[in-house]
Amino acid sequence: MRAEDSGAKASIPVMPAEPSTPGMNLGRHVFGAAAVAFGLIMLAWHDYNGWHLRYSVYPAAAAEIFGGIAIQFPRTAKTGAVVLGAVYLVFAVLGVQQIFFKPQIYNSWGNFFEQFSLVSGAAIVYARLSSPWSREMVHRIGRILLGACAVSFALEQAFYLGPTASLVPKWLPPNQMFWAVATTVFFALAAVALLTNRTALLATRLLTMMVLLFGLIVWVPLLVSDPRNHTNWSETVETFAIAGAAWILADLLGESTKPVTRD
Repeated sequence: MRAEDSGAKASIPVMPAEPSTPGMNLGRHVFGAAAVAFGLIMLAWHDYNGWHLRYSVYPAAAAEIFGGIAIQFPRTAKTGAVVLGAVYLVFAVLGVQQIFFKPQIYNSWGNFFEQFSLVSGAAIVYARLSSPWSREMVHRIGRILLGACAVSFALEQAFYLGPTASLVPKWLPPNQMFWAVATTVFFALAAVALLTNRTALLATRLLTMMVLLFGLIVWVPLLVSDPRNHTNWSETVETFAIAGAAWILADLLGESTKPVTRD
């Protein structure tokens, strides 16, 4: 940037933009904290997403806790992403069995894509930290993975609109069904924006905010009212984990909007 003063050109210094590093991403920290919580829940109930874990509960819980802690720090984030991605991929594959035996029940598909969204969050962190991957390639992969999951979230709510509405707090105006339909539409719009790369950053930020609100308005109150219910714990943590995965993508896409330093 240049300016003229009395016929002489003087250089005006430009403050360098603060570098955007993976270590600064809040989404990664939320994602990791949810993984630690998952590990503790598995140790307490020997169960994950409806699958009863016997002897495998200890290595699975240890991997969740280790990966959740490791992904918090720049030097170990890549290792943490690999560990968490592997754990969530195993549970996603278990979900494929449900699809195979009950393909007509969309809940089986929904469970798979919920786990796959967590795989996607870990994959984005790993790809972002791997030098062979260009930023544009990571953006494209992240958008497609999370976009496909958003499609499933919209379909799952559409197929189970009644149960979805029952979870909406009754004090929210105008009524429960309104918000069940509205959030289903919001999921669909987010999916379209991500898959077409149209206002993807805004869509991802709004998606993250919406899922976070699900956790805060729907699941946290249920957890407080019945803390002994395993479902309340697992659904609360899973909701924040999915929000963390979306937040990771939002942080990544947001890097492209950082101001560029010019002479």
